[in-house]
Amino acid sequence: MSDNSLRVVWIYPDLLSTYGDQGNVLVVERRARQRRLDVARLDVRSDQPIPTSGDIYLIGGGEDRPQRLAAERLRRDGGLHRAVENGAIVFSVCAGYQILGHEFINDLGQREPGLGLLDVVSVRGEGARCVGDVLGDIDPRLGLPPLTGFENHQGITHLGPSARPFAQVRLGNGNGTGDGTEGAYNDTVFGTYMHGPVLARNPLIADHLLKLALDVNALPPTDDRWYEALRNERIASAQQPA
Repeated sequence: MSDNSLRVVWIYPDLLSTYGDQGNVLVVERRARQRRLDVARLDVRSDQPIPTSGDIYLIGGGEDRPQRLAAERLRRDGGLHRAVENGAIVFSVCAGYQILGHEFINDLGQREPGLGLLDVVSVRGEGARCVGDVLGDIDPRLGLPPLTGFENHQGITHLGPSARPFAQVRLGNGNGTGDGTEGAYNDTVFGTYMHGPVLARNPLIADHLLKLALDVNALPPTDDRWYEALRNERIASAQQPA
């Protein structure tokens, strides 16, 4: 790993890597390499310390018990907090999104403290599970095209005053609160319920993470034909009558 490498950290693949979420780290890595950037990828298992010198950290989804174990170990480790204090970018999905908030309901039915990196609180919904394709409009301040993804969760996530909704859904449930919000973010930390994997369906989100990490306003163009074909197919499929 050179000092000039873009350091991408995949957190706890042994606990949090359901529904293809590992594809997110693959997309970030490939999008960087397509721009001839030097990338160093580090997969950190749950028995290893979280490095504090990474540039982009990715966290996936997981079942209830692995989610509790991941939260316990991340709280005890403290490395992700220090990385964010150093300016790192974090992108989280589903269980990982809930862990970044103030608290969530664990597999024992108890309130589990999160990391407090996002001003959100998650509870367990009483109704039907949120499952299916989602379409939405990402916060226009981020300058990104419509969101496409797949949700599969029972959680309901309420946003506090310092968290911005990542998107407003046109199809699907998103945060499950009934207000049309999906995900949350602040300046450097992002959370979403979208699987898919979401960065394969939305490569410009991956590019946004790269731009934040590199502190640049633009990246060199790259061939997006494969990604656009996937996006168009999934968006068209989601819009078909049930």
